[in-house]
Amino acid sequence: MIHYKTSEEVNRIKQSADILGRAHGEIAKYIKEGVKTSFLDQIAEEFIRDHGAVPSFKGYNGFPASLCISVNEVVVHGFPSDYELKDGDIISVDCGVFHQGFHSDSAYTYPIGEVSPAVLELLKATRDSLYLGIEAAKAGNRIGDIGFAIQKFVEAKGYTVVRELVGHGLGKKLHEAPEVPNYGKKGSGPLLKQGMVIAIEPMINLGTRNIVQERDGWTIRTADRKPSAHYEHTVAIFEDRTEVLTTHKYIEEIFKF
Repeated sequence: MIHYKTSEEVNRIKQSADILGRAHGEIAKYIKEGVKTSFLDQIAEEFIRDHGAVPSFKGYNGFPASLCISVNEVVVHGFPSDYELKDGDIISVDCGVFHQGFHSDSAYTYPIGEVSPAVLELLKATRDSLYLGIEAAKAGNRIGDIGFAIQKFVEAKGYTVVRELVGHGLGKKLHEAPEVPNYGKKGSGPLLKQGMVIAIEPMINLGTRNIVQERDGWTIRTADRKPSAHYEHTVAIFEDRTEVLTTHKYIEEIFKF
């Protein structure tokens, strides 16, 4: 069942998203060669808790960390570890914040040092596809319109869309109805209405769309071990507009490509 939010509830999610956006900005300061991904997780948790909030991911179904950190061929749900970032890596940082009873969720993929032109183009296309998905997420459209916009754009560039992992509604729970696939047919799926809050999160691969789950039960990587990119925003649907509640501006003030 889809839970439609009141204006006050959307405002609370926006406040959660503000903490999240600033946490991402704090993490971005430390993303460089030689940094352990576990250190990034420590920075995130300290920042979130210092601002009166709780990391949404830590303890969620047993997940051990505050961040999902996914490097290179890892699509999503990677664990922070002693791995040190290297020149040419890409790293997806996915984070959620729980504040005043509501969750927010966003992700950003960074290039480290000199990344190959082909991988850099994958990142740019995935980021662009997120905003095309957001443009399609307006009252009167349907969920399938979002996925169609993302899929059409990235497949035209020769990339593939992960099918098994999707965006989602969120609010009092981190994952709510409806699911928001990054592929689909125009005019299909649930109707987008006032009060819906959804996370749109394209996960796009350089090679095959097929994925593999590692033995830890969480980490998802590409089957061919080619790179994957991931960007995400939480958005609210209003009758006359769609508002992006999360932000990447604090990241992009520090980290530009």
